[in-house]
Amino acid sequence: MELGPPGGSGPAEPGPRLRGLRGADAAASASSLSRFGAEAGCRASAVAAVLPAGGSGERMGVPTPKQFCPILERPLISYTLQALERVSWIKDIIVAVTRENMETMKGIIQRYQHKRISLVEAGVTRHRSIFNGLKALAEDQPNCRLSKPEVVIIHDAVRPFVEEDVLLKVVTAAQEHGASGAIRPLVSTVISPSADSCLDHSLERARYRASEMPQAFLFDVIYDAYQQCSDYDLEFGTECLHLALKYSHIKAKLVEGSPDLWKVTYKRDLYAAESIIKERISQKVCVVMDTKEDEEHVGHCLEEMLKTELNHVKVTSGQDLQQIILEQCYNFVCVNVMTSDFEETQRLLNMVEESNLSILYPVVVISVHFLDYESVPLGQKMEKVMQIREFAKEAKKRNILLSGLLIYFPQSPVSIYVTVPDWKNGLVEEEEPLQPSA
Repeated sequence: MELGPPGGSGPAEPGPRLRGLRGADAAASASSLSRFGAEAGCRASAVAAVLPAGGSGERMGVPTPKQFCPILERPLISYTLQALERVSWIKDIIVAVTRENMETMKGIIQRYQHKRISLVEAGVTRHRSIFNGLKALAEDQPNCRLSKPEVVIIHDAVRPFVEEDVLLKVVTAAQEHGASGAIRPLVSTVISPSADSCLDHSLERARYRASEMPQAFLFDVIYDAYQQCSDYDLEFGTECLHLALKYSHIKAKLVEGSPDLWKVTYKRDLYAAESIIKERISQKVCVVMDTKEDEEHVGHCLEEMLKTELNHVKVTSGQDLQQIILEQCYNFVCVNVMTSDFEETQRLLNMVEESNLSILYPVVVISVHFLDYESVPLGQKMEKVMQIREFAKEAKKRNILLSGLLIYFPQSPVSIYVTVPDWKNGLVEEEEPLQPSA
């Protein structure tokens, strides 16, 4: 069994890390733990997750296995790991990958600073990969470095949008019933063809459901089931809930899942996933300005116009910039008022870099400079503003997309009401998300 990189340096979780704010992180974790303890009635440390990630991506029709396909230049599996790592009461995450992809997976763990990850070698089928993951958690295996959990979650590496609420529901149900799984209504009617490719019969769609992930089991229930599994089941089976029923005689509790539980299967699903991710990280814009809120300046008109024009986006002021970064805002408008240089923009870039915010998602920063053409020659101001090109080159290396905006205005702020709508569309992604395949 291969273990992920040990802790020590870097953030405890992927995403923002700010000095002096660990108490906020601890409070959030304590909240999740207490909520889990109250609703599930067990120790938070008793849950682990297994992700089979040994697929070849044959249905996607690309040479790269789909779990490693990039979305916004980041592998798909990294998004799924992030979704599980956000849940503080999942103590271990076991990923089963093929031997040839083991180094690739280690590189992903290191680059995106994933924690609590252990790697095992995948089997030739999905069930064999899951079985290998369960063995890594079993106390009866030699050289086992992990403790056996009370409940184990089984999830797909290519379902990146799982939320904590559905994980909590399946874990809670598994504790009560022994096994549980997320389900969704069928989108299409299921039919059975005859041997000569004619319709034999169809199923009444309202009576059936699609089995989705995540699923959760008492560890002993699913591990015993896999130990009794026939070679046929291990080779051709796909449903873990069926194994629990067949070999452990446990009827799984079915939990209604959210629409976001769909699986990235085909190439078009990558574009749909990218669109959803863009939409999610574009729901907040932070305006950073080096003046006080009660000071009169044309920059405040800019902020008000953003609130009006971007009516589907939360626009907030950066009075407590550290807290805003901690809440994972990925879009910033930095208004340089007190100085003609880039002190405020540079301060923001330094904070974003220190927080590791741009490790997981691209961060957009628009550096705004106002020029009163009655007092400052345009050529003099433009020379300084053009320096932003060098800033942008360096920032892009850190996954920060920096752009500059020069607003040339008279003492009256009226002209800004013409300027803002012309460039607002470049700030956030406004396209409708694509629909994933059924």
